Amino acid sequence: MPEFDQKAATVFAGRVVRKDLVRKVKVGANVPVYVLEYLLGKYCATDDPVAVEAGLKVVNTTLAENFVRPDEANKAQSFVREKGAHTLIDKVKVRYLSEDDKYWAEFINFGHKYVHIPDRYIREFDRLLMGGIWAQVKIRHEYDEEVRGKRSPFWIDEIKPIQLASFDIEEYRQGRRQLKTDEWIDLLIRSIGMEPSKFDRRLKMLLLIRLIPLCEQNYNLVELGPRGTGKSYAYQELSPYVILLTGPTTVANLFYNMATGKIGLVGLWDAIAFDEVADLQKMPKEVVTTLKTYCESGTFARGKDALSGTASMALFGNTNQPVEVMVKSSHLFAPMPDVIREDMAFLDRIHFYLPGWEVPKMRIEFFTSHYGFVVDYLAEALRELRRHNFSEAIDRYYSLGSHLNARDVKAVRKTVSGLIKLLYPDGEIQKEELAELVDLAIEGRRRVKEQLKKMGSFEYHQTSFSYIDTETREERYVGVPEEGGRDLISTDPLAPGSVYTASVDDQGKVGLYRLEVGCSAGVGKLKIAGGADSLMRESIQRAFAYIQGHKVEMGIAQTLDSTDFHVEAIDLLANHISCDAGIGLVVAIHSALKKNSVLPGLLILGDLSIQGNIKAVRSLVEPLQVSMENGARRALIPIENKRHFLDVSADIMERVDPIFYSDPLTAAMKALGLN
Repeated sequence: MPEFDQKAATVFAGRVVRKDLVRKVKVGANVPVYVLEYLLGKYCATDDPVAVEAGLKVVNTTLAENFVRPDEANKAQSFVREKGAHTLIDKVKVRYLSEDDKYWAEFINFGHKYVHIPDRYIREFDRLLMGGIWAQVKIRHEYDEEVRGKRSPFWIDEIKPIQLASFDIEEYRQGRRQLKTDEWIDLLIRSIGMEPSKFDRRLKMLLLIRLIPLCEQNYNLVELGPRGTGKSYAYQELSPYVILLTGPTTVANLFYNMATGKIGLVGLWDAIAFDEVADLQKMPKEVVTTLKTYCESGTFARGKDALSGTASMALFGNTNQPVEVMVKSSHLFAPMPDVIREDMAFLDRIHFYLPGWEVPKMRIEFFTSHYGFVVDYLAEALRELRRHNFSEAIDRYYSLGSHLNARDVKAVRKTVSGLIKLLYPDGEIQKEELAELVDLAIEGRRRVKEQLKKMGSFEYHQTSFSYIDTETREERYVGVPEEGGRDLISTDPLAPGSVYTASVDDQGKVGLYRLEVGCSAGVGKLKIAGGADSLMRESIQRAFAYIQGHKVEMGIAQTLDSTDFHVEAIDLLANHISCDAGIGLVVAIHSALKKNSVLPGLLILGDLSIQGNIKAVRSLVEPLQVSMENGARRALIPIENKRHFLDVSADIMERVDPIFYSDPLTAAMKALGLN
């Protein structure tokens, strides 16, 4: 037996199991993985091949002889009646009925809700009252002489849990203290069936972040990535306390059913995962609205009541494009369904965006054959840790930077708390170890914020996330690996006829476009290709009409009349915000006709009326901020906006040089560097 397997089996005796045996055992019975692992941990916790083989036979025989299939419930009840007594494997729940002043056991597959149970088992196995446990039960058939209340012929003589019946958090913490951090991480990775030697440190951490919703209350996780990377595995196989939704649901099912007065899934489960986030598109709008409120505060209103839940949310979805394409052409929430893709208020409630494209597709060699926790034991540990809170742990050594607002701080704190529960369940963590967790937490939240900024909303422009060492006052900035390629505005000269232009709408959202004008021999006609909406088309047509009316004084009459112009607008932020591109078109046509490129890194702002009067932009702050972050070094600005320059931050003034103009021809000359 390898040294680490020996150590794990010694420290957590009876709590670990060889993961290859779980895959090896083919059981016809529909028994949960955690029950199967519990049996394997009991009978096959050895390295001796002969003993393992014997143990496997015991497991298979036990299941074959004692497991009751749901469709054979009547047959099983008859068998117990005829035989007098029998041993069953089934899930047993217990409930207290006040009218009988008695505890009754319910057998799920055996199909009987009223089975007599001795009170001592309820005191010994408290989980019987909390959803029930799988157990090996000796049951007998005997006439019930009870005069009053319910009568039942079935009596429990003995219960042997084959699932963890009680959990000691101190034993779990004590075991953690005997392992190094690297060893503990490897044990957790093996517990979910993966082989840690195949992954680097970062990938191991990303796999563990998938487990945060299981141990942190009201945590909101999103993972978008390629198919076949095991996104939803933990929610299907790892814990009996989480549910994986594989289709549309309703408000009544998810939150509260007013007809029956029963709370929905958020009150029954520790975590709820949407296996395919696209299913939200098929759900009533009310589901998304209520979910938005719930993800913020853990509360929701139904009828006259304000209710709450502690269930965490995990949204999983598939990407159809490489991340490089998404980063350059749109944003990383593009695979989301329409109903939430552009809902920035909803997306802002996400605590961590896990980069699923960094997780490889699952291959046979990635599965482990070493020891890992029995998943039921790990599930109990994670559930118990939900009661604890380490969100203040950051304050021991660090403070968060000024760009993190209240939601950002909450998200980072919850992620750090979840990671501490997973890796340092006793809360004892060193400064350098905490820095690693803070780095990850800030990165995951910044990924959310960067996409909101790319959508063009100025309120999310502060994304320079950092944390400060409270002892040395050193500030460390945290980026996102895929951030490269954000320079949408090239600092190299563009081809003649191409310009960058932007405008801001009444909600402060910025539209950033590259306008490309191509020329061909013709008679002075304008043809607009795709990419421009109706408002932008009007702006372009208005500007072209002005050019035709003033072509002589502009000195381009001869070439204009013998040329057709093909205009295409490329939405660089892919946020579908319209753009007033009048001055941009004037400059682009001059550039195309004179075969001169505009100044490198130049952004053009402003529009014009049919008579050539310059229309100022609503505000300078938002378009200049967005363009600066995307590589702009100069900005062509209407003179009417000069007074707005006082609102622009010093940071933008330092990096973006303003070039003011008062009429369209001056704008064109200055843009081409001819004035």
